[in-house]
Amino acid sequence: MYLHKEVETLNSDGLKKLQAVRLRETIAHAIRSPFYKSRRLSPDMIKTVDDIRKIPLTTKQDLRDNFPYGFLTVPKEEVVRLHSSSGTTGNPTVVFHNRHDLDSWAQLVARSLFSTGVRPSDVFQNICGYGLFTGGLGFQYGAEHLGCLTIPAGAGNSLRQIKLMRDYGTTVVHAIPSYLGRLRDVFAEEKLDPRTDTSLRIFVIGAEPHTEEQRRRIEEMYGVKAFNSYGLTEMNGPGVAFECAGQTGMHLWEDAYLAEIINPDTLEPVPDGELGELVLTTLDRQAMPLIRYRTRDLTRFIPGACPCGRTHRRIDRITGRSDDMFIIKGCNVFPMQIEGILLRIPEVGSDYRITLEELDDNDEMLVEVEVKPDWFTGDITRLDRLTREITRQIRDEVLVKPIVKLVETGSIPKSEGKAVRVFDKRPSSKGI
Repeated sequence: MYLHKEVETLNSDGLKKLQAVRLRETIAHAIRSPFYKSRRLSPDMIKTVDDIRKIPLTTKQDLRDNFPYGFLTVPKEEVVRLHSSSGTTGNPTVVFHNRHDLDSWAQLVARSLFSTGVRPSDVFQNICGYGLFTGGLGFQYGAEHLGCLTIPAGAGNSLRQIKLMRDYGTTVVHAIPSYLGRLRDVFAEEKLDPRTDTSLRIFVIGAEPHTEEQRRRIEEMYGVKAFNSYGLTEMNGPGVAFECAGQTGMHLWEDAYLAEIINPDTLEPVPDGELGELVLTTLDRQAMPLIRYRTRDLTRFIPGACPCGRTHRRIDRITGRSDDMFIIKGCNVFPMQIEGILLRIPEVGSDYRITLEELDDNDEMLVEVEVKPDWFTGDITRLDRLTREITRQIRDEVLVKPIVKLVETGSIPKSEGKAVRVFDKRPSSKGI
């Protein structure tokens, strides 16, 4: 049931004592970097984990402003790998690792996979981009550490993905959720059913926020159990938090990360069960520790104990990012609210796109929705009824009436990596 039982079932007092020791060690490492040295931190500041609130928050902008080596704490000769964001605007955010960091990360991912039911006897197919993106190598090394036969399939090329699954008896897949709907369409085109024509039993999904409706739809399409995972480049990547077999929230590995959830406006902690912004501190990273890093991801601590017996606190699925919210006609809207509605409607397919535009001096929200192929059969009345129903449900949820356009499956352009759901074309979004 446990890969590292002693750590995974450590009681609350034991975890807090371990965290306090590791937090002092982390600060001792961090002050070797130019950035944290300038903040005049000291391990002596920390008597208990609650003392972490004495330390200022670290932001993505801090990483960009100190690019590339301002957070590095070891000589470059000891660094063996870096990962970074795309950096399409301004400097990318870069994280450096020494050998200790990579070994620790692989162990965390292995522990995470084991908690879902993955075992050394499994065949693990990683449908994820390799390179600077952390999902490819992060899961690759974690699955290898666990002892699985791993297939570094990479992203895309759906026909090859299906062939690999069938040739080698893939039992476990890691992929981003938006891709799995498109892959299911290819199965159908090939007249194959993944529920009967493969050996699949477990999916690990993450890298982009998704709703419970999307998870359940994936499970139904493939006949598997799909487990939520959470990670971000700044905290290594995958392996920060993971669901166990019970699927009742993601255990955040508290021996490796110290987590806070704060009100993003007041920056004060919120009670367990209340939504807020996740703030994380690395506790077992040497080359580039980060202290009180603002993830911008919105979640909550789930109160109570998990039936699986693991004692590390659970966080809820990420509902979005504090900087993903858009404002239209005076209403605050998160894309996940709209996804939650769409994927509860059986006629809706796997993809949608939200476009914000200014029409006749008014802000409008266009929602393009792919519907299942048998709906485009010439029955205009049926399409009109579905359009009106989707419009009503979105309006009731977000208090803004959208313009809904139903489109055929596959007509919305697909992105190579994470799905891009919102396009803001309003002049005000460009600073005009």
